[in-house]
Amino acid sequence: MLRPFQGRQDEPDLVALREFVPSATAPLTLSAEHLNAHPEHADRRIILGTLLPQAAPAVVRDDGEILLAMQTLVSGLDPAADLAGALLAALDTKPGTVVEGPPASALAAVEQLPGGLAELPRLADLLDPAPLEVTVHSGFTWWIPSSEGTEPSAEVAASLDRANATVVPTTRLESVPAAYWCNPGDRLHLRWALPLGGGGDGDGDGGGESSRALSSSGDLTEEALLDALARLSAAGQLSVGEGSRFVGSFRADGLVVPVWDLAPGADAESCEKPAAALWAALRETVADARALTPQERRVRAGVVGRTLTLR
Repeated sequence: MLRPFQGRQDEPDLVALREFVPSATAPLTLSAEHLNAHPEHADRRIILGTLLPQAAPAVVRDDGEILLAMQTLVSGLDPAADLAGALLAALDTKPGTVVEGPPASALAAVEQLPGGLAELPRLADLLDPAPLEVTVHSGFTWWIPSSEGTEPSAEVAASLDRANATVVPTTRLESVPAAYWCNPGDRLHLRWALPLGGGGDGDGDGGGESSRALSSSGDLTEEALLDALARLSAAGQLSVGEGSRFVGSFRADGLVVPVWDLAPGADAESCEKPAAALWAALRETVADARALTPQERRVRAGVVGRTLTLR
């Protein structure tokens, strides 16, 4: 699927959690429609996480709490269908179980369905439409139940230590949606998953209002977004702080993710005001219908030339 999470207000954050945020969680709420059909699931606690031990699709803890993973070793044709399949399996699995097996949208499975992918439920079909509340973590201690007196086994503790050693320090900005500061060690970066048109219309925080404002002039396309980035770059406004430098972007799950190198020592807080100003300028610029100037076209060619596609 080009945009597996299209239709959700939090599509950019879902893309970020799947593609480049190392450790984060968000509580999930099942939709009213699902609960009407399955009232036995009403009391289930579900946590969406970036990665689980051994890259499992889902884990059902001894108390029935479900951990659902965005990042797994194997993906099918539609990540949103894979997540829905893992969640449904976890809801019907006994406590203390690791959900395993091929992804729901694996080619071999889809080929057996008369209607193909269209027959499979997707994540948006199971969840309440309110945007996720994402919490970024410095490690994977959320793997371990928080019950008092619970101590991980030596094997689990060793696995946790190995996983924690791989985590790139990451912070989600508060002033704009789906922008993540990170420190991979060699230099500092800001990665920002930008929304396109076709998002949901539900209410809530997490950047939903801002995402809708960005595409208020219509169904915002990637082409229009690249035009806006080019205009801002040509005007010297494509900055997220003093000393920052736009270095390119990548496409992930159908969205454009611009990347900036940051000045040495720049932390997430130093990016907040500049990012908010850029966000306001971007929302204004996407509404500009005039043709690009020759300079802006040259800049746009450079922006497109520095865009990679993941997966």
